[in-house]
Amino acid sequence: MITITTSNLNGIRAARRKGVETWAGRNTPDVWCMQEVRAPQDEIDPILDSFAFEYATHGRVNDPSGLNRMNEVCRVKGRAGVGLLSALPVTQRRYGLPRLDEDVDSGRWIEADVVTPQGYTITVASVYVHAGNADDPVKMAQKYRFLDAMLIRMGELRDEAAHGGRQAVLCGDFNIAHTPLDIKNAKANEKHAGFLPAERAYVDRWLGELEFVDVMRDLAGDIQGPYTWWSQRGRAFDNNVGWRIDYQFATPELAESARGFVIDKAPTYDLRWSDHAPLTVTYDV
Repeated sequence: MITITTSNLNGIRAARRKGVETWAGRNTPDVWCMQEVRAPQDEIDPILDSFAFEYATHGRVNDPSGLNRMNEVCRVKGRAGVGLLSALPVTQRRYGLPRLDEDVDSGRWIEADVVTPQGYTITVASVYVHAGNADDPVKMAQKYRFLDAMLIRMGELRDEAAHGGRQAVLCGDFNIAHTPLDIKNAKANEKHAGFLPAERAYVDRWLGELEFVDVMRDLAGDIQGPYTWWSQRGRAFDNNVGWRIDYQFATPELAESARGFVIDKAPTYDLRWSDHAPLTVTYDV
């Protein structure tokens, strides 16, 4: 069994102040994908070192240097940024998506080829998709441009998996609630970014044309939620008025090996270290 976690940190420095290190020591997933790291490299490195220390303290790696780490900082200060930690061996690392040259598009996609204890190599991507803004055509154009580039790369990963190559899983904050089951107030949000028909159509293509599997939904079935993000405003968290926008999309063979998932929602508002909750899936690879 291996565990893969995806979590939007809402700023790695803020998450550390709020106790993410304690979570890291308690959970130590085999692969941990992070989004919205939002910090310069010289401030990210010591925090990743502290996570590595937690992994070593809890016996997940022999020493802190044994934890593989990679990240991409966004070229726009204070924006986006993705990271990935792996207690499993990593054979290849890839940064970014082709055909995305604008600064705002950076720090949103990294891939690691990870070797499981049984000797299989799988591609794990940590992904952060633009939030968008329905009232701002420029921001929506940025989001759709990124989603278009994703389609090309996902097609390549699908083809490789289908022809006996590496299976793949895309982990991250995709900033799209796919169906009314993935958002508390669907009707009220039909004209808001994150639940626009044009955005949701991309997820339809991922699951249909590209044959990826929404692993959590496949395991949970057609139930309302469970959600992974709650607005900081009002009492959205306390009343569970949320959105499911954090996903793991896997190629079919890997998806079939999924055995369970956990959304680690904090017990109370004041104990959160992000406005997102980590999503962890266990795979019997």
